Amino acid sequence: MHVLITGAAGMIGSRLAARIAREGACAGKPLSRLTLTDVVAPPRPAGFDGPIEARTEDSSSAAVASELAALRPDIIFHLAAIISGEAERDFDKGYRINLDGMRNLLEAIRQESAKNGPYVPKLVFSSSSGIFGAPFPPAISDEFHVTPLTSYGAQKAIGELLLADYSRRGFVDGVGIRFPSIVIRPGKPNASAGGFFSGIIREPLQGQEALLPVEDDVIFTHASPRSAVGFLLHGASLTREELGPRINISMPGVCVTVGEQIEALRRIAGEKAVRLIRRAPDPASAAIVKGWPTRFDARRALSLGFRAEQDFDEIIRVHIEDDLGGRLPL
Repeated sequence: MHVLITGAAGMIGSRLAARIAREGACAGKPLSRLTLTDVVAPPRPAGFDGPIEARTEDSSSAAVASELAALRPDIIFHLAAIISGEAERDFDKGYRINLDGMRNLLEAIRQESAKNGPYVPKLVFSSSSGIFGAPFPPAISDEFHVTPLTSYGAQKAIGELLLADYSRRGFVDGVGIRFPSIVIRPGKPNASAGGFFSGIIREPLQGQEALLPVEDDVIFTHASPRSAVGFLLHGASLTREELGPRINISMPGVCVTVGEQIEALRRIAGEKAVRLIRRAPDPASAAIVKGWPTRFDARRALSLGFRAEQDFDEIIRVHIEDDLGGRLPL
């Protein structure tokens, strides 16, 4: 089993590569080769004795996409993208990376099959709940209409349509994974409009101040990076018959308010950590987040075997285990 991961230097991509390498398998088959690509050098995961190729390149270009398709990987995890806030600020870059990158990859796969014989890889696409737009029902099912209110959401929505059409035509065997908010992201704050969802937990756990740009009653659905990797791997294992005609699926998660996040932090790390959260209203971030969906009806995903955490306390504990060595730095 040859696995390709685009965006392999990112937080989810690097963890996905590490888990596949550690387990030595993907979608129930032994791993024979692992190809990782990103605009910065992807880390080389440990635990796998077979060939690992780490490539530094822009996989959104048509030329690079053709090179990758020529490798004929069995499973492709297409994670390469820029995030919501950056895509909103830089219109051209957002469409070049998030949309053109997806279209170029799909077309490279189709052309590879036409030139050199049948080739239909499993393609797992990282989509987003940002494809949906207000006004929202109390809970959003997979059948809710797609009306994104950001450029990022539009780019992901078009990617889903392309994936569905190329799969319908038999060029790829696709599945689209609509992520909820993935928290708690380690490292420094990023350009995501929803980065504060992680920041108000991550920074206080390390004794640092965190800025909160929205009100406590903002509500959202979250899952951990560990769950995100699990979503991708489980999606890769599903057959077309199991998925049925609708191959883009909203993932489960924990729906809580910002205030409930803070209460979970208080239960686990105490009042000292909570006092490090500083209110810093930001109308621009609040406006973007207001256009995002909040609660999902994930019955279809759950029926297909996707799983996430049960409460936000568990999400914090996963972060402590996976990113803080199992203990609080405080």
